Amino acid sequence: MVPLGPGAVLLTARALDGVPALLEALHAVAEAAPFRRMTVPGGHTMSVAMTSCGAAGWITDRRGYRYSATDPDSGRPWPAMPEPFRDLARAAAAEAGFPDFQPDTCLINRYEPGARMGLHQDRDERDTDAPIVSVSLGLAATFLWGGLLRNDPARRLPLRHGDVVVWGGPSRLQFHGIAPLREGEHPLTGRCRYNLTFRRAL
Repeated sequence: MVPLGPGAVLLTARALDGVPALLEALHAVAEAAPFRRMTVPGGHTMSVAMTSCGAAGWITDRRGYRYSATDPDSGRPWPAMPEPFRDLARAAAAEAGFPDFQPDTCLINRYEPGARMGLHQDRDERDTDAPIVSVSLGLAATFLWGGLLRNDPARRLPLRHGDVVVWGGPSRLQFHGIAPLREGEHPLTGRCRYNLTFRRAL
């Protein structure tokens, strides 16, 4: 366990034992609700492809950022959250000091080489008392861990296959992001990195 700040930790290799079940569940979710690259309110198309599962999914378009109970591409509810997802999120949150975490959504990001995520806060959730649990699968990435203000300096932390980051409490609204993904090939995921981010959104 690597402390990142008050209420924030990196659990190195925490998800490794469950990777086969996680990837099987991930592919089942993506079959029901395919990955898509969304458009942000300013008109820019994100470099990261996304899908969701659970009671709601995070979406963005020219109208803004929000959670929706239905997939806008299909009009159907998002796939249910797989048990391996929920079990890992709850166990990792408990290890980080959040024993009552009950995630109701998981946003799944797919990064290919060159894709990035700029510094941002996760603040679209109604319950910001609950932590964020973020699971890395596949290619290694550089995690940008900033402060509570956008212009605060950001640390650069390596995230490897199986790593889990949990942040809540005083660090819940910390700015964070992912530097452009480097070219590579992972034996289980190919030329991509998957990121599972569990939240209490509703």
